[in-house]
Amino acid sequence: MSEKKATTIYQALWNSADILRSKMDASDYKDYLLGLIFYKYLSDTMLYHAAALLEEEPADLKEAQKIYTEAYNDSETHDDLMDALMFDFYYTLEPQLTFTALVEAIHKGNFQLEDLAQGFRNIEQSSELYENLFEDVDLYSRKLGSTAQKQNQTIAEIMKEIDTLDIAHEGDALGDAYEYLIGQFASASGKKAGEFYTPQAVSRLMTQIVLQGKEDQKGFSVYDPTMGSGSLLLNVKKFTNEPGTVNFFGQELNTSTYNLARMNMILHNVSAANHHLHNGDTLDADWPTEEPTNFDAVLMNPPYSAKWSADKGFLDDPRFSMYGVLAPKSKADFSFLLHGYYHLKDSGVMAIVLPHGVLFRGGAEGKIRKSLLENGSIDTVIGLPANIFFNTSIPTTVIVLKKDRDNKNVLFIDASNEFTKGKNQNVLEDEHIDKIIDTYKKREDVDKFAHVADYDEIEENDFNLNIPRYVDTFEEEEPVDMSALSQEIIDLDKEIEKTEADIFSMLDELAVTEDSKEFIEAAKAVFNHE
Repeated sequence: MSEKKATTIYQALWNSADILRSKMDASDYKDYLLGLIFYKYLSDTMLYHAAALLEEEPADLKEAQKIYTEAYNDSETHDDLMDALMFDFYYTLEPQLTFTALVEAIHKGNFQLEDLAQGFRNIEQSSELYENLFEDVDLYSRKLGSTAQKQNQTIAEIMKEIDTLDIAHEGDALGDAYEYLIGQFASASGKKAGEFYTPQAVSRLMTQIVLQGKEDQKGFSVYDPTMGSGSLLLNVKKFTNEPGTVNFFGQELNTSTYNLARMNMILHNVSAANHHLHNGDTLDADWPTEEPTNFDAVLMNPPYSAKWSADKGFLDDPRFSMYGVLAPKSKADFSFLLHGYYHLKDSGVMAIVLPHGVLFRGGAEGKIRKSLLENGSIDTVIGLPANIFFNTSIPTTVIVLKKDRDNKNVLFIDASNEFTKGKNQNVLEDEHIDKIIDTYKKREDVDKFAHVADYDEIEENDFNLNIPRYVDTFEEEEPVDMSALSQEIIDLDKEIEKTEADIFSMLDELAVTEDSKEFIEAAKAVFNHE
C-alpha cells in the first residue's frame, strides 16, 4: 500500500470519528465506527461477489447493487445465487439491507435505524462465525442522541462518511487501516486501551523473535491466550513468507474485545478455516483442550499483575502442577506465562510482555522462576523502555522461552534507552527494533547493552534476573580538569572586579544632591561587600 493511499484511507476513517467524539469516549465510539466499517465491508464484498457469480462486471457499487437486486428478485436465479453466497461467505443480505441501499435511503430521507439493526441480525444469525458480532453497536443508545430522530441522524452521518471509501477493493490496505484505527482509539482511550491493543512496534519485535528462522514454514501455528483485538497475532501474517497458511489461535475474556478480534481477522482476509478464536477466561479454564493444543509460537501481552483465584485445585492442573506452587492471588503474571508455555511445541518459541517484578520477586514466583531456569526454559530477557504502552507508563520486559534447548544460559538485553521521545509516549523506532533483533540473533555480549549469562552466574545471583545485575549501563562522568577549572575561576574573578570598577566610575560621575547622596553611598557599600 502506497503512503499516499494509506494516508487517504486513514484520514477518511479517522474523520468519521469526529461525528462521535463530542458525544462519547473513544472506548465507546470505537465500537460504532469499527462495527459500521465491518458491516460495509461485508455488504460491499457480497455485492461484488454476487455480480461475479452472475458473470457481470459492475463499474461501481451502485451498479453491483442493481445487478444483485434484479437477480435476488428473479425466481430463476434467486436460490442458486443465495446458495452460492452462503457457501462462499456464510451470510447473505436482502437487497434493501445492504450498506449501499441504506445509504441511498439516507439520501432520500427515508432511512430507519431498524433496517440497519435487521441487517446486523441477518448476518449474526447466518453462521456461528458471525454470532453476536454486532452486539456492542447499540443503535438506540442515548449517547447517540436524546431522541430516536437524533440517533437516526448520527448513524446516518457516519454511514455517509464511510460510504466514500471503496472498502471491498482495498484488500490488505483496509486491514492495515483498521489496525490504524484501533491504534488511534487505543491512544485516545488511555488505560482502557490495555484491554485490546499492543503497540505495533512491540508486536513487531515479539513476532520477529518467534518467527526467527521459520519465515518460510508452511502451516505455521501461533497462539495468543490474551489476544485483545488480535493485533499481536496478525503481525505473524506480515512477517512470514507463507501468510495464507498461518493458523491463528486466540482467546479473549472481554466479549467486546473478542468481537473486535473476529472482525480484525476477517478484514485481514484470514479465512474462516485458519482462525480459531474463543471467548473465555484463559486461567480459569484451559483452552484449547482438543487438537491442536501445542503451537509453533506463543505471543502474549497479558494484563499486568492481575488478580486470580489461585485455588488449590490448580495444583493438579497440568499447566501448573510440575512447579509445585501457584502464582500469588494478587499477581497472576506467572500463571499467564505458564499457561502459554504449556501450549508451546518442543520446537516452538514464546514471547511474553510482563512487568519487571517477575524477574526478581521472591516467594512462589521465585520458586517458579528457579524451576524454569533449572529447566533451561528462559532463553532471553529484554528490558523495554518506560512509557511505550497505552495502559501503563512502567518499563516492561519481554521474556523469551523455549523448550528444546541444549544449555541453560540466558541472554540479557537492556533496551531501556532505545526509544524516541514522543508527545505522550515513548516510541520504539525501526532502528531500535533492528538493533534488538540483531543482538538476539548474534547472542553475544555487547558493552552496556547485552550479556549472555551462564547458568552458574544466574545461580550465584540466587536466580534473580533483574537486568542491571547482568548488564552494566553505568556511564562514568568525564574527569574534571582541576587546572582548567582554577583558571576559569581566576578569569571570572577578574571579570567581576572589572565590572565593579566600571560601576563605581559611573556612580562617581553622577550629580550628587541631598536626595541621591544616600543612595550612592549605599550602592558603593554593596559593591564593597560591607
